[in-house]
Amino acid sequence: MWWRDAVVYQVYLRSFADSDGDGVGDLDGLRTRLDYLVELGVDGIWLNPCYPSPGADHGYDVADYMDVDTRYGGLPAFDRLLADAHARGLKVFMDLVPNHCSVEHPWFQAALAGDRPARERFIFRPGRGDEPPNNWRSVFGGSAWTRVGDEWYLHSFDPGQPDFNWRNPEVGAYFEDVLRFWFDRGVDGFRIDVVHMLFKHADLPDWPHHPEYNILAQNQPEVHEVLRRWRKLADARERTLVGEIWVPTVGDLALYLRPDELQQAFYFDLLVCPWDASRFRASIDRGLEEIVSTGAVITWTLANHDVHRTVSRFGLVSRTGGPDTRPRGVVDVELGVRRARAAMMLVLALPGSVYLYQGEEAGLPEVMDLPDEARQDPTWFRSGRTEHGRDGCRVPLPWTPTGPSFGFSPSARTWLPQPDWFGAFAIEDQTARPGSTWSLHRDALGMRPGFDGPLEWLPTGRQDVLAFRRGEMICVTVFGDEPYPVEWGTPVLASADVRAGAVAPASSAWFRG
Repeated sequence: MWWRDAVVYQVYLRSFADSDGDGVGDLDGLRTRLDYLVELGVDGIWLNPCYPSPGADHGYDVADYMDVDTRYGGLPAFDRLLADAHARGLKVFMDLVPNHCSVEHPWFQAALAGDRPARERFIFRPGRGDEPPNNWRSVFGGSAWTRVGDEWYLHSFDPGQPDFNWRNPEVGAYFEDVLRFWFDRGVDGFRIDVVHMLFKHADLPDWPHHPEYNILAQNQPEVHEVLRRWRKLADARERTLVGEIWVPTVGDLALYLRPDELQQAFYFDLLVCPWDASRFRASIDRGLEEIVSTGAVITWTLANHDVHRTVSRFGLVSRTGGPDTRPRGVVDVELGVRRARAAMMLVLALPGSVYLYQGEEAGLPEVMDLPDEARQDPTWFRSGRTEHGRDGCRVPLPWTPTGPSFGFSPSARTWLPQPDWFGAFAIEDQTARPGSTWSLHRDALGMRPGFDGPLEWLPTGRQDVLAFRRGEMICVTVFGDEPYPVEWGTPVLASADVRAGAVAPASSAWFRG
């Protein structure tokens, strides 16, 4: 089972590589960079949604689940990409968005036209006078309900993303057809968007603990039967399912990873973990204890398209606000780069699989200072322009240190503006430079198979140092400001120089003992 220790590269397609000069990344642009991904050493790619979509949430509002948007090249471009990726030994995952669709989906258009059976595929309810049916809040801010005539429809995110009614069997049958369509086309698996949110409490009561985690709108028990049906479809074709699941405890997450449900689910704990040795160890221990006990493996990640980049989270020296996944404040970029390099090496040494977000291999910081008029994330608008949202980690990649759009596009156009300092993190410059953050990622991915077997923590005598052994390999990470002398073997890779046998502050090193 290749996925149990795989490294998968997340491609936010709009921002990866643009082939036609319109300022938006596309599938042919990605095809030109497949050899780059092979050289980096990843096992596969996960594509954020590339279905036809009006773009209320940049593809997470799907108008047609069995097609590819012409802006990205359409189905012909997708088939070319799939064939070229497979020819290089790369797996290809798509992004499934089953909680909600676009207001332009034919089903919802029929619902708006008054078709009652079509409305039953969504969650329409009468209001309470002029008020919504309940007090639920959208993840993006504001009410989770929008009024249409005498009824309101539920949207857990943007009004352009109406929630499906998963208690209607037509919805489940439809998505089984969607899975079959893409599996039969050759897709190797799916990352499933907010899979824990498919079912809502049948009575849709008020949630009394606003704004805490609304258990009535997610993590309902009925979702597990859907996942069992999907697992049968995936197993019959030797395909893989990985879930995006935000639940209160690791024990809740483990329920989605039972042998007849998902093969994988992201372990997001490190996305909100500060740069602290004890917090890292506690997070790792929780995951190993509760997830591995199901027979599954942990799916680690340090970043994705919804959170601030690792460099800026770990380089934050003074916080002024924002949620834990997107904190704002003063960032020491140099410190953040050192810590991000160290964290990457630690995570790659752990048992399980790893998902790597595009641009992390170049040590890109978050773009914190996008002009307000350039922001496009619906979170920005629905929060009354107080929560800056996710645009800063989605800025098109800098491939070259100079030139129009830093090599992202043959034109100077980019759908989000790139800052002037982006050229200092140019990927192509780093691929030719030993010791760069890109080179460190490539070297670490090449050596990662040397870590084999269960994790054994090693005593370090210091609270700011973590060390563990897996097989013949040892990983040491220094979270503090003083070097740590090591006599456990021969150093084979380090995120900062190992001098006189000591691991540098804010760094990781691998040893063969």
